[in-house]
Amino acid sequence: MKLFSTFLSFTFLFISCDSDVTPKPNAYLNLNYPQAKYQDSYNQLPYHFKYSDQAILNVQNNLWSDLHYPKLKADINMTYQKVDNNLAELITDAEKLTYKHALKADNIEMYPYENRNKKIYAKLFEVSGDAASSIQFQATDSTKHFLSGALYFNVSPNYDSILPAINYIKKDIEKLIETLEWKN
Repeated sequence: MKLFSTFLSFTFLFISCDSDVTPKPNAYLNLNYPQAKYQDSYNQLPYHFKYSDQAILNVQNNLWSDLHYPKLKADINMTYQKVDNNLAELITDAEKLTYKHALKADNIEMYPYENRNKKIYAKLFEVSGDAASSIQFQATDSTKHFLSGALYFNVSPNYDSILPAINYIKKDIEKLIETLEWKN
């Protein structure tokens, strides 16, 4: 009986090893994000801008607000500060926050934006890698107003997994900067 079981085992082993191995095709995420429609943020803030209808604007007070993306589990946290002969300090503090992520970042790219007619001077920082904040930005008129913001996901940062959502929200942040206007 033992010989018969051994014979059967080897028979199955040889028969099962005869087939060719076929590699499985790569799987890609099929993420479809809706086309963004933009709305005005007219409110009590000392600035206004256009933001995506996929986000919910939460205004905590004149200094703090955030755009919440419930479907993407993401938030853009924004902080407003009045400039009082301290613009260099405000910029340095905002950039320190960006570069704190350098430990986990693979790369940090800076994209400047300028609209002299609207007095908007901005920088957008794209942080690639498993950093806590993937995009940060700052905008100012250089005399009275300073706005900084950072994108956070309410999940563990796995850059490859959240990259499509980062790219989607990056367009919204670019639109925010392009449509930003200060209230005097």
